[in-house]
Amino acid sequence: MGFEGIGAAVKRKEDARFLAGRGNYVDDINRPGQVYAYIKRSDRPHARLKGIDTRKAAAAPGVLAVYTGADLAADGVGGLPCGWQIHNKDGSPMAEPPHPVLAVGKVRHVGDPVAVVIAETKQQAKDAAELLEIDYEDLPGVAASTDAIKPGAPLVHDDVPGNICYDWHIGDKAAVDAAFARAKHVVKLELTNNRLVPNAMEPRAAIGECDVTGNYTLYTTSQNPHVIRLLMGAFVLHIPEHQLRVIAPDVGGGFGSKIYHYAEEAIVTWAAGKLRRPVKWTAERSESFISDAQGRDHVTTAEMALDEQGNFLALRVSTLANMGAYLSTFATSIPTYLYATLLAGVYKTPAIYAEVKAVFTNTVPVDAYRGAGRPEAAYLLERLVDVIAHDLGFDRIELRRKNFIPPDAFPYQTPVALQYDSGNYQVTLEKALQAADFAGFEERRRQARARGKLRGIGVSTYLEACGIAPSAVAGALGARAGLYEVANVRVNPTGDVTVFTGAHSHGQGHETTFAQVVAERLGISIAQVDVVHGDTGRIPFGMGTYGSRSLAVGGSAIVKALDKIIAKGKRIAAHLLEASVDDIEFKDGKFTVAGTDKSKTFAEIALTAYVPHNYPIEELEPGLEETAFYDPKNFTFPGGCHVCEVEIDIETGTPKVVNFVAVDDIGRVINPMIVEGQVHGGVAQGIGQALLEHAVYDSQGQLLSGSYMDYVMPRADNLPSIHVGTESTLCTHNPLGVKGVGEVGAIGSPPAVINAIVDALRDYGVRHIDMPATAEKIWSIIQAHQPRMAAE
Repeated sequence: MGFEGIGAAVKRKEDARFLAGRGNYVDDINRPGQVYAYIKRSDRPHARLKGIDTRKAAAAPGVLAVYTGADLAADGVGGLPCGWQIHNKDGSPMAEPPHPVLAVGKVRHVGDPVAVVIAETKQQAKDAAELLEIDYEDLPGVAASTDAIKPGAPLVHDDVPGNICYDWHIGDKAAVDAAFARAKHVVKLELTNNRLVPNAMEPRAAIGECDVTGNYTLYTTSQNPHVIRLLMGAFVLHIPEHQLRVIAPDVGGGFGSKIYHYAEEAIVTWAAGKLRRPVKWTAERSESFISDAQGRDHVTTAEMALDEQGNFLALRVSTLANMGAYLSTFATSIPTYLYATLLAGVYKTPAIYAEVKAVFTNTVPVDAYRGAGRPEAAYLLERLVDVIAHDLGFDRIELRRKNFIPPDAFPYQTPVALQYDSGNYQVTLEKALQAADFAGFEERRRQARARGKLRGIGVSTYLEACGIAPSAVAGALGARAGLYEVANVRVNPTGDVTVFTGAHSHGQGHETTFAQVVAERLGISIAQVDVVHGDTGRIPFGMGTYGSRSLAVGGSAIVKALDKIIAKGKRIAAHLLEASVDDIEFKDGKFTVAGTDKSKTFAEIALTAYVPHNYPIEELEPGLEETAFYDPKNFTFPGGCHVCEVEIDIETGTPKVVNFVAVDDIGRVINPMIVEGQVHGGVAQGIGQALLEHAVYDSQGQLLSGSYMDYVMPRADNLPSIHVGTESTLCTHNPLGVKGVGEVGAIGSPPAVINAIVDALRDYGVRHIDMPATAEKIWSIIQAHQPRMAAE
């Protein structure tokens, strides 16, 4: 057995079943007596729901029931809750209008659930739904946040004036205003962070079941089953937690879109209780486009004040954040706690003030999508730094170096609440520039031009926050307590180990990395470690997986539980070896009396714990199982440098990423192979946002890019070979020293790509281009400037 512990690039344990087609996803599960749900959704963005005639649908072949919002309301079903309260500048609470499981009174976006048909087969349910007669009274809609706040704009919710969910701010406005007043230079940039559709490989699905005793089980494609049990049980269906089990088996990708409590989960669970038969629903891909929470959609104005030498003096930011028609579970935290608090980035800007208006529109709700607020902050900062260099004639690399937080400044308190514990931004920048051969780029640019191509290079030096530790900003922002994680470690009599974790794996490789942590601590093989997750009936509790928190928070809980296991093992070993507990050492899977050759293996101790012989049960109870909780003291702060090189075809405007380098400081690396895969995936999504993807609505709220015919996903030929490097400045406040890697690729890459596009178009008078930088946009720019270029 080779080395399998922390730092080993071992192959993922879970891939053996996935590659053999033995994964167990929700749609693979079929329960005895199962029936099927089809959800009828609004085909219009805004309308009064005057009536629904269900009689023809109810009489259709195979139909068991048809339910509307009125049926759920009559049964006391609550609305879908928002899990994060934000307050306005004046201290008043945000507007939180009701979010019914099935629409009542009005529909507010295309895809809003209106009714559900339950039938013996999925096709029968779908056919019957076509027989529903729905009386709509169309109302004016609004899709863009900039239009929604205009006087006289249609109100998405009649009781929310001006469509404003909240008007929030952070920072010292007076200090920022003073800095701007004395600044030598002020540079302003207006930019949009385009809306995205998550498009996880596995569509969402759910099966509700209710047994004869009134106990419910929900199988669902979720990133955090305990949170779903809490929200649905307590706020929506009013089911005691001990009567509700939530199981999230294998999940085929999430990227944030499977964090939230969705209407479909409540619908199938409630209907199962009514019919006393399991009810199954699986989304069609077209449904996913109009029902999965979408991401990004910020419109921002940013201004930087500088002195004559190019030192940043102050940053002022004003953002409109599109919430969609309703508040998704964690939507309100994305443009506030996870965006505005990151506006210092890697820079020592002394004063920052940001204001965020969250706006309701007649569009699909918006919530976290891979990075969740941090990509928006990084994109704003890194584009702004390049624009400053462009406008004022500074070298873009030297401008960054000048304003970096120096390595000896940590812990570093930012002007926007967060305190960074560690980092070295100079090192990741230098490593990335070297790997990208930045010094040799101008020669490559010249060669490309000779071939009829425009070549550009872009740099992004980003920072993000992982672990989701609201307690870290509680004093400044009034946030709630930290989001802890729990682990239960059970050592079996043979010495094998089962880990029950509240974190959930949906592609991250937890079954491997968690096993490596256990193997490292206990001196056993990863083959002896079984990782169990995703079942509220087997896991004590857990907050799930999001915000790159699994290792930093979930892994730390495992380490704490292992510490307890080792401590108890030492007590057992002390008895067997007739020594003092203080003299027992544990290393490489052996308990040894210090300074002697007397020892017991971990397996011997495990067996003794369960099969005690001459064992003081009255002093030391049998068994070897421990539970631990870990509540993070602070966020972790990965950072790094991404360098992108593009070529643009002058005739067509088509951009191509020809080289990409990512050097990320993610703290201690547990498995280099998994790290590389996570970065590759994140960069692919970042390139997709920068060049291809865009959820486009018309002015009223009709989704125009509602399928893969119109919504362009990145393909293999859109991606280059990606060079991945890592740097490790350890996190100072968790026992593993890890920072997180799941989102860094999606955070650092979009500004690097757009910076490269703008650099390629530098001779065409381009200062900024909004994402996605499509071939059409680029071609139009080239054509508009062609006469001037020809004259030159």
